[in-house]
Amino acid sequence: MSLINTEIKPFTAQAFKSGQFIEVSDADLKGKWSVVFFYPADFTFVCPTELEDLADNYAAFQQLGVEIYSVSTDTHFAHKAWHDTSDAIRKIDYTMVGDPTGLISRNFEVMIEEAGLADRGTFVIDPAGKIQIVEINAGGIGRDASELLRKLKAAQYVAAHPGEVCPAKWKEGEKTLSPSLDLVGKI
Repeated sequence: MSLINTEIKPFTAQAFKSGQFIEVSDADLKGKWSVVFFYPADFTFVCPTELEDLADNYAAFQQLGVEIYSVSTDTHFAHKAWHDTSDAIRKIDYTMVGDPTGLISRNFEVMIEEAGLADRGTFVIDPAGKIQIVEINAGGIGRDASELLRKLKAAQYVAAHPGEVCPAKWKEGEKTLSPSLDLVGKI
């Protein structure tokens, strides 16, 4: 069953953000657009490149009213240690959520049970707490924050403009489509 348009499940977790340990819950993801960005583990190889890419683009996400939450099955203590020792991870200003029990990873159906790690899952959540975008990559395939930004803008556009849809490769300001009987067979 697809997670698209389903409401996020309840959770509470410890996180590291801006030099502090904080508590994060599903309630924090509601009322605004959010990205939940799962990755396998701290102190690895592809993961820091993805998280650094998100850090480099974080201001663009914030300008759209979007908060980012990175999640791995590491603890919030490991996130702090990684932040303190890695130049790439030191750039991060968004919330790094610890999921050592795997509850959040299971809620989003990205838990690799035999490894105790999360898949590379990306979820865009609307202000109502419903999942609008799901993307899951194999472990060796890194993601691109600029492509995520493009998809997020499309999701926000569609939410704000009922009856319109964004075609392939749509970018902000480009023409959208209004599905109707008149368009059938003309695209």
